[in-house]
Amino acid sequence: MNNMNQMMKQVKKMQEQMMKAQEELASKSVEGTAGGGVVTVVVNGHKNVQSIVIKPEAVDPDDIEMLQDLILTAVNDALNKADELANKDMGKFTGGMKIPGLF
Repeated sequence: MNNMNQMMKQVKKMQEQMMKAQEELASKSVEGTAGGGVVTVVVNGHKNVQSIVIKPEAVDPDDIEMLQDLILTAVNDALNKADELANKDMGKFTGGMKIPGLF
């Protein structure tokens, strides 16, 4: 019975640490870029877009599709980096296993 209580305490401590790590992800950010940095997107660890910066040279009224592609590329780059950040931060709790719905 004592072993069970000890194990439950360890599980509770790990859950608290995981919740804290999840909360910390919101305060961390990553940056995705496209077109050599003419479009920059900042995303936090929860994959919320924080900012988008578009340099004037990226804007060509005759080629809106290019700007759209640059924005899409930068957003996807930032989201991929946010995934990497979450996997790195949360991976220490899961041992590298992918647990659906955890992050």
